[in-house]
Amino acid sequence: MSKEFPETISLTKMLGPSFIILALGLGSGEVILWPLLSSNYGLGIAWGALLGITFQFFMNMEIERYALVKGESVFVGMNRIWRWAPWWFIISTFIGFGLPGIIASSATTFAYVFGFESHEWIAIIFLITIGLIISMGKTVYDMMEKVTRTIIFLGIPFILILTFFVAKGIDWSVLAQGLMGIGDGYRFLPKDPEVGFLALFLGAFAYAGAGGNLNLTQSIYIREKGYGMGKYSQKIAGLFQNAKKEQKVKLAGENFKADKQNIKRFNEWWKLVNTEHLMIFWFLGALAMSLLMLLAYATTYGMESNATGIQFVINEGVAIGAMLAPIVGTIFLLVVSIMLFQTQLGIMDSTSRIMSENLALKKLGKNTSGKIHLSKIYFLFLWAQVIFGILLFLLDLAFPAIHISEPKFLLILGAVINAFAMFVHVGLVNWMNFKTLEKPFQAAIWRKLIMSGVFVFFGIFSVIVFWDKFF
Repeated sequence: MSKEFPETISLTKMLGPSFIILALGLGSGEVILWPLLSSNYGLGIAWGALLGITFQFFMNMEIERYALVKGESVFVGMNRIWRWAPWWFIISTFIGFGLPGIIASSATTFAYVFGFESHEWIAIIFLITIGLIISMGKTVYDMMEKVTRTIIFLGIPFILILTFFVAKGIDWSVLAQGLMGIGDGYRFLPKDPEVGFLALFLGAFAYAGAGGNLNLTQSIYIREKGYGMGKYSQKIAGLFQNAKKEQKVKLAGENFKADKQNIKRFNEWWKLVNTEHLMIFWFLGALAMSLLMLLAYATTYGMESNATGIQFVINEGVAIGAMLAPIVGTIFLLVVSIMLFQTQLGIMDSTSRIMSENLALKKLGKNTSGKIHLSKIYFLFLWAQVIFGILLFLLDLAFPAIHISEPKFLLILGAVINAFAMFVHVGLVNWMNFKTLEKPFQAAIWRKLIMSGVFVFFGIFSVIVFWDKFF
């Protein structure tokens, strides 16, 4: 039986999902990779961050489009058009985000502030802490939304104030030129960059926002918040808690007639979700990346030690302390460590949701409904990621010569894997929307052209990086 497309709610009540997807990227591209690039190559690469987050805006909107119309996550739809999709998303998500580069960066910064010699044991403690926080939480989504809002509204103004105190007028001018692709002696990309630059740039581009399969969680948040046809869907979030027995799960959404009223209501929702995502994800994300790149450039550009891991972050803290006051530099490093910790927490929750929902799809079969212990599957994936990260750090402690837990190495490797994952899911989402959505709800031709360009970009760049690395 078909339903009516729900009426819209106010824009202020819609704010929420974009904060989480933005916060998932704060600890990778925004805090680490783009500032690392600007500290080593100047601000001429800033255009890449702006283009990257613009690409992700359009990607996310096509993911939200499906969820609004169908009232289900994109994973349900992709399972219908490709039976191997759930296995692909489980494997690519675990490999791409199981590598603990973000928590290694948080632990390294934390270790420097408090005078510890190595970061491995701190990272292990952080991972266990994250596992316990998520396992003991009764309402993970609500907790994540509140925490991410707080960190964004405190962290970004703090960085803005720091940048205004530290950056000079000429630095702001250099940033403006960099957003147009004008660098110090180059246009768009540095001449004769160091080995590994392409992988670093592609990784940063993929993380100009959330990155990898994390973008697909927008459809989960749309469903959980009850936007569009998500109003009628079962709220799966409550099943990810400590349920002691199997529960009835229905992952598929509901149908509605494509009449004038329902089309009108969809268009009203579409306008609202675009506005919300543009304001929160695109604008705040672009602002945060620009400020963090500018701060890194104004404090550390040209230092030889910048290329070594995430040493540039520590260089930033020392420089800020010298320019303003030592305590300010210390606070900056602590804020960075907290932002990275929070990002890792959010990622582990989101990736566990992605993998558990996809495994549930395979277990439930074509009907996408039935009894299943979703909570148990969720926590198995959560602690599998924790244990995997711990094993990597222990391996590094046992064989320090291999440097397998070095933050920069883990971040770039994970980012390159996630860039290829984005190539796959952009193609799948575009094809799915074309095949399953009625014409009034499909993307305009100009949006389809943009998405085709995004698909081609990630495909070509992934091949170039692979060739550069192995041939």
